[in-house]
Amino acid sequence: MKATWKGTILADSDDTVMVENNHYFPMNSLKKEFFLDSSTTSHCPWKGEANYFTISVGDEKNRDAAWYYLNPKEKAQNIKGRVAFWKGVDIIS
Repeated sequence: MKATWKGTILADSDDTVMVENNHYFPMNSLKKEFFLDSSTTSHCPWKGEANYFTISVGDEKNRDAAWYYLNPKEKAQNIKGRVAFWKGVDIIS
């Protein structure tokens, strides 16, 4: 699986976990140069507190387009150390 935005590969892995129709990529599969830390957080009742990355490709930014759970709740441990995408990021098999 590949996560792409604006024609740029952001992550590439054969080891994704599917949760709620989102592919969660291993953190070590990210091309780190395209990710900026974000102060945004959100809460999911069963997964816990989500943190976000802003994607930066060239001069364009896609704010909070990737998220992860640093310390997911017990039922979501399978996504610990993984990142999912939205906001126009394409997932290609």
